[in-house]
Amino acid sequence: MALLIVDFVVGFDDPDQFGGGNISEACDNTVVLLEACRSLGLPIAHTRIVFAADGSDDNVFSRKVPPLKDLSEDAESSQIVARLKPRAGEIIVKKRLPSAFFGTDLAANLTLRGVDTLLIAGCVTSGCIHASVLDAMSHGFRPILIGDCVGDRDEGAHEANLRVLGQIYADLMTRDEAIAELSRR
Repeated sequence: MALLIVDFVVGFDDPDQFGGGNISEACDNTVVLLEACRSLGLPIAHTRIVFAADGSDDNVFSRKVPPLKDLSEDAESSQIVARLKPRAGEIIVKKRLPSAFFGTDLAANLTLRGVDTLLIAGCVTSGCIHASVLDAMSHGFRPILIGDCVGDRDEGAHEANLRVLGQIYADLMTRDEAIAELSRR
């Protein structure tokens, strides 16, 4: 088992940039989950959206949502929020597409660590979370979506995506349910 935290970066935590809705609350809820996973020594993976500052790696995603191009390596908005700051040994995945898996070595990293199940937190539920859950399942991992640790600017889209993902692609748990399950391991 491992924890995947998708795109909890400064820009998505800020309602004046990419945030809003329940994203900051989901980020806050993830702090407790992260500490529980760390205390058990579980593998932890964080993702960031990172585009080249010169625009040389723009793609359909960044053309559809042009402000994403501002999420460059050195941009403050692309840095993981301080309250979830990665520790040494945790995986940091830089991505340019919605899925944490597409075009990255995340699946190989998790497989190398013997992971078969992923707790998933992050944002946004209707975009990068949805894509990451589908790809996690497609790579043979059992996705467990932590409903109060994922957020979206649009709470209607958040709820609709939780419903669809829970019906077909992932198990749904709250943070407290996940921590209780972890404590029984």
